[in-house]
Amino acid sequence: MRRICIYSKDICWITGRSERYARGVIRDIKLLKKKKKHQLVTIAEACDYLGLPYDVVIDMLNN
Repeated sequence: MRRICIYSKDICWITGRSERYARGVIRDIKLLKKKKKHQLVTIAEACDYLGLPYDVVIDMLNN
């Protein structure tokens, strides 16, 4: 089953940065997309924000 949401641990693993950095990325995406606190961030939104290719990120998360 494929996921559509991304979490801070995933961003840590993909970027190699800290948990604090990843939480900041999630926070920034939510601010830019005008999301509420309870709404999740999608993998596509994170890829767009970070400038990473969607296909590569999906392969990393699903393997």
